[in-house]
Amino acid sequence: MTPETLARDDLFDAVFLDRLRSLAVRLRKRRMLSRRGAQSTPATGFTREFKDYRHYTPREDYRAIDWRLYARLDKLFVRLYEETQELNLHILVDTSGSMAEPYGEKRRQALRFAVALAYLGLAGQQRVSFYSIGDTVHQQLPPLRGQGNIDKVIQAATRLQYGGLTDLERSFTEFRPTRQRYGVIFVISDFFGRDVNTASEAVKRAAAWPGECHFVQILHPEERQPSLEGEVELAEVETGERRRFWLTRRDVQRYVETFDAFCDELARECASHRIDFVQCGAEEPFEDRFLDLLNHGSALAGGV
Repeated sequence: MTPETLARDDLFDAVFLDRLRSLAVRLRKRRMLSRRGAQSTPATGFTREFKDYRHYTPREDYRAIDWRLYARLDKLFVRLYEETQELNLHILVDTSGSMAEPYGEKRRQALRFAVALAYLGLAGQQRVSFYSIGDTVHQQLPPLRGQGNIDKVIQAATRLQYGGLTDLERSFTEFRPTRQRYGVIFVISDFFGRDVNTASEAVKRAAAWPGECHFVQILHPEERQPSLEGEVELAEVETGERRRFWLTRRDVQRYVETFDAFCDELARECASHRIDFVQCGAEEPFEDRFLDLLNHGSALAGGV
């Protein structure tokens, strides 16, 4: 059964919106102070911002001369510009069953990451695309630009339907950002698949994407360290399969070791393919973790 959709205020209240606005201002000031030049990507879509003047040299194109300045100073100067790459921000959110059941906090945390990333992208005049991934990938919104479109992103996020299987390999294979849509890609998921090796194989698909890629893994504490012992019946939320077990402390410890090994292998695979990997608990303070994500270093933070 599909879990209920989130209310708008549960996801993105007025207080949090104000904090994001303040964050966007701080990032914009940091970018201005750093006076960065053109971002090194092969994509099209550069804009030009005035940077400075310098003296004209005879071999330069005379059309670059600032004639108004010449009229005032009787000297020849050319205007220098800073070229800024218009980024394309792609946000992929896992909507499989394990992201909403039995721990709904995972869904809320994931969507807050998604909406906050979209807000920063829109505030920075980047083109923002929003996707869901489960058994395949679905584009929820066409590319949007401009801060006024954040409400469309919030509405799309609150309407997402959760349930069904995760097929990371198929989703990552079918998501193909082209050179014309080069940019920054964020995948927000628990990265649970058919078995423990699925996520590592999916990383290899993501490594072929033309862009700066980030994986954000959302986990609940009970998934890492379950408080189970004795006779239990477990239900697989994505398939509906149910099994009865007798769990000892040693069984739980083996599970913890296997789970940690899964996360460690995913992190190593990401590092080997130059994909940024961040892990976030579903119950952790969102704002702190979001700032940690940006501090890892992303063109999104510099482009606001």
